Amino acid sequence: MTTHDYIDLAGGQVGETRNGLTLAAIAPEKLADACALLSENGLPLSLLYATDDRETDGSFGVHVAFALDEAHGWLMLSAKLPEDAPRYPSVTAKVVAAHWYERYAMDMFGIVAEGHPDPRRLVHHENVPEGTHPLRKDFAWNTKLAHADVPYPMHHVEGEGVYEIPVGPIHAGVIEPGHFRFNVAGERIITLEGKLFFTHKGVEKLLEGKTPTEALPFIERLSGDMSVSNALAFCQAVESIAGCRVPERAEASRSLLCELERVSMHMHDLANIAGNGTGYTVMAANGFRIKERLVRLSAKLFGNRFWRGAIVPGGLAADLKDEALREIALVIKEADAEMRSFLAMCLSSDGERERLETTGVLSREGALALGAKGLPARASGIGRDVRLTHPYAAYAAFRPTLVEERSGDVYARFIARVRELEDSSRLIAELTATMPAGPIRAECHAKDGIALGAVESWRGEILCALRIKSGRIDRCMPRDPSFCNWALFGEIGPGNIVPDFPLCNKSLDLSYSGTDM
Repeated sequence: MTTHDYIDLAGGQVGETRNGLTLAAIAPEKLADACALLSENGLPLSLLYATDDRETDGSFGVHVAFALDEAHGWLMLSAKLPEDAPRYPSVTAKVVAAHWYERYAMDMFGIVAEGHPDPRRLVHHENVPEGTHPLRKDFAWNTKLAHADVPYPMHHVEGEGVYEIPVGPIHAGVIEPGHFRFNVAGERIITLEGKLFFTHKGVEKLLEGKTPTEALPFIERLSGDMSVSNALAFCQAVESIAGCRVPERAEASRSLLCELERVSMHMHDLANIAGNGTGYTVMAANGFRIKERLVRLSAKLFGNRFWRGAIVPGGLAADLKDEALREIALVIKEADAEMRSFLAMCLSSDGERERLETTGVLSREGALALGAKGLPARASGIGRDVRLTHPYAAYAAFRPTLVEERSGDVYARFIARVRELEDSSRLIAELTATMPAGPIRAECHAKDGIALGAVESWRGEILCALRIKSGRIDRCMPRDPSFCNWALFGEIGPGNIVPDFPLCNKSLDLSYSGTDM
């Protein structure tokens, strides 16, 4: 089917197409049915976000993005809601993947998704007064709110021998705040519910009115372990609006940086799952030691440990010279070889395999319904990787291998990381050996328009929706894959024992900070 076929199916009105994003207007009362039809025809719902357009045309907007194939990019349905009654039939009632997005819009904009199966607050906690909607344009970023006490009804299970176990939001160590509520019978988990947004940063509000250059440091710090990926998604959106062409050397360097970030964090996760998740401490000690080489390499090349400050609109802030490329290739070759030896030892342990296999199973059906992204989705048989479906940077020339597992358990997510680590090491070797010559940056002047930036981070698909007016950011929604994957705990937790929850948690490795944008 063509893009226009999908728009006809949805009952929308075709708008403009620019750099892979096709816009289509749709009536609010038709939005839920349209999204259901597109989902049933194989288009994954990738993003839903709201805008305050009252100054322009007296409306609020609800925008839903769907991934098309490689040739056609993205389709965005947009519905206008009257400012005096911003309500529409809930998309979640027909496409479950919209569940958190709509709750987010209800909190932040006061837009009501009528018929939503779980209309509780998402971002706002008990101390936030009712009627507070921070992303409305007339809400000042430095507003000091009165202290309220609005009850938040957690889910409960009743019955003989059923107990509740509250965990967090304050945890031991350096883990960020999140509250988890277990309903258990003995050690067996019946239900598991999470509550986040204890440290919401308000980045979307802070970005309003900034130039892309002023906004970039905020984007890089959404989640420190995804600085490269978030920066690239944002810069791609800026470049799409500006119409600038990034030089070939910069594109290849961007792919290289993304793979360095992927290798660094996959090494961390493998050490964390096996070492701190199951008590196989030799894996933790050596995995973290090996990963330390990579973050020190970043510190040497960029002055920080997380590859930050390299990507800017139009290309790169500074070139990676031949000497740096040779050092990157050598460090990765040695780190990869040593990591493989410890992984082989780890996977030969029957005790380790017993803890990982059949634990925290995420079914393919559950992953599809909830809109799972990235490695957790691929480990449940959903073969989607934005580097392949919508190639960016240099990925059209340097093709990654699609890593897919089927069992959906912690073991599948562990093995998928092992395989992706090997493939990323291959890509890094190829990129450093064949880096094209030429300039590293093109002129990129901010223009007005709307765009999506899409990057497959090591955690999964990042989408950055950007709208620029008069050269400054009017709306920016940088969606972390964790925003889509936190709800997976409700699927993978029940049926397991409480001591396996940390193992399930580590196998997803979700970002609190990236979600608390």
